[in-house]
Amino acid sequence: MRSFSLILKQFSRSVLLIAGFAFWSLSTAYAQTDAAKGEAIFKSKCTTCHKIDTRLIGPALGPQLTQETDDKYLIQWIQNNQALIAAKNPKALKIYNEYNQSGMTVFADLSDADVGNIITYVRATWKDMQAKPAGGATAAPGAKVESGPSDMVVYGLIGIIVIAFIVILVLNRVVGSLERILLKNKDLIIEDEVVTPEGAVAVDAKKEFITKILKNKKLVFFILVAGTVAMCSWGWVTLWNTNVHQGYQPVQPIKYSHELHAGIMKIDCQYCHSGAYKSKNASIPSLNVCMNCHKVVKTESEEIHKIYDALGYDPKTQKYDSTAAKPIQWVRIHNLPDLAYFNHSQHVKVGGIKCQQCHGPVQEMKEVYQYSPLTMKWCIQCHKRTEVNGKGNAYYDSILAAHDKIKKGEKVTAAVLGGIECGKCHY
Repeated sequence: MRSFSLILKQFSRSVLLIAGFAFWSLSTAYAQTDAAKGEAIFKSKCTTCHKIDTRLIGPALGPQLTQETDDKYLIQWIQNNQALIAAKNPKALKIYNEYNQSGMTVFADLSDADVGNIITYVRATWKDMQAKPAGGATAAPGAKVESGPSDMVVYGLIGIIVIAFIVILVLNRVVGSLERILLKNKDLIIEDEVVTPEGAVAVDAKKEFITKILKNKKLVFFILVAGTVAMCSWGWVTLWNTNVHQGYQPVQPIKYSHELHAGIMKIDCQYCHSGAYKSKNASIPSLNVCMNCHKVVKTESEEIHKIYDALGYDPKTQKYDSTAAKPIQWVRIHNLPDLAYFNHSQHVKVGGIKCQQCHGPVQEMKEVYQYSPLTMKWCIQCHKRTEVNGKGNAYYDSILAAHDKIKKGEKVTAAVLGGIECGKCHY
């Protein structure tokens, strides 16, 4: 009987252990399910105004929901914050006034369980964020580097020049030795040799070497030709490229990537450079254009904080301090001489030319550089090969109409050709 009771106790312990393990597994799974449900609701309802780690329109929810342990109050606040404010709840009034009395959306459609799932998700995500080490930024993959001439070609040319020089020196020594032998056979004194009082023959080695080089017409001719070609080539390239800054790529105060914005994100060029379509200058976008996105996007970036500093903007309070604002000192890349008149709108709007035709594949540039030479020759070549498309273009319609009048013998004044437009004189 005693043995039976011992067996029963052991069995009951095992059952309790298994039941406890099952309950723990079930509660873990249930918590995970809560977090998953909470994530879905959070992304559909809350991300417009809130982030977990940083302030957006509303507070950062991670530290806020972690510090506030009264879940009953949180549920009431999320479901109907206006009711708590009307009831003059101290906690509700405090946060309401802290955020300039900005009204939060009422979520009466969310049940207590839904709000609880959101709270679970936010707390769990914030805990994971706190556990991760600071920094940890991964290096971006290396950009493609444009290669110049092949190393093999450069080394090959240098090798040919060196070999040619060595061959000439060897041939020069051979010719000199043969001349010396011939002169000795004829019992003649060589110019570079001096007879000492003892009758010995001494040779001035330095004078002999210089004399051989000067007498070697092939070597002298080779040096003169090579030097002339090198000097002419250097002079031509230097003069031709005076004030031509193709490839110029200055370091800008903010590392703005056109590859990311125009390439990956597909943002239209004229969203930032709005002047290209309607004025002479393409214009540099104001920082307010940047803030249309970056008041919310990538707020943790060091480069974005340079924009905040320039505007005197505090992302924590979302307020601007005009006394702390300072301009961004961008470095100009494309710079035409004053004697040249170029109108962006004339090319972009009237001509229908793509930005890339002059500025190159900007959508692939991490840092912008001057792609085209922007010389007079380059512009003329483009004007010669670019076909004018006058269909549906009011500008060309007026030009063609003026030509038709000329053909008919009708009077055509400068005004008909746009001679009284302000921009013709005042640009």
